[in-house]
Amino acid sequence: MKIIALIFALCVSQCAIAETMPNLYDISLKDINGKDTSLNAYKGKVLLVVNVASQCGLTPQYKALETTHQKYKSKGLAVVGFPCNDFGQQEPGTNEEIKTFCSTKYSVTFPLFDKVHVKGANQHPLFASLTGKTSPYPGDIQWNFGKFLIGRDGKILKRFEPKVTPDSPEVIQAIEAALGSK
Repeated sequence: MKIIALIFALCVSQCAIAETMPNLYDISLKDINGKDTSLNAYKGKVLLVVNVASQCGLTPQYKALETTHQKYKSKGLAVVGFPCNDFGQQEPGTNEEIKTFCSTKYSVTFPLFDKVHVKGANQHPLFASLTGKTSPYPGDIQWNFGKFLIGRDGKILKRFEPKVTPDSPEVIQAIEAALGSK
């Protein structure tokens, strides 16, 4: 009888955790043009969610992000960028300025979204979900170019710190593993 009670308690606690962790696809977003959207269009794809900035020492990662996006998009990967001005005021521009910078300087074609806060009192709900207590990788984002790998099922698979480049072996191996699982 104790085992049945223990199993029941475990099931209830797992259901409570699942209820508190929002579905990433349902979180309201705006794209870089200010249009209401969500990640719904990416259901079934592997996502690399990145907070980006145009005036950061890590800004050259845009090149590797675009290369990775191009290399794996036909296999089901989407790199998605979220401009953020939370660290050293390194993304001060408007969405239009950010879009122009990314396309002219780094030939970015992967989707960019509205500038968001990734930490603090005004943290966007997407990043609250990615970094919150119910996340498998909780804790504040430390700087620009923090990366989250999301599986085809919408679950967070890995988190990579800002200095880990998108073309590093550990990121590529994780992407390829995620793409291999349907």
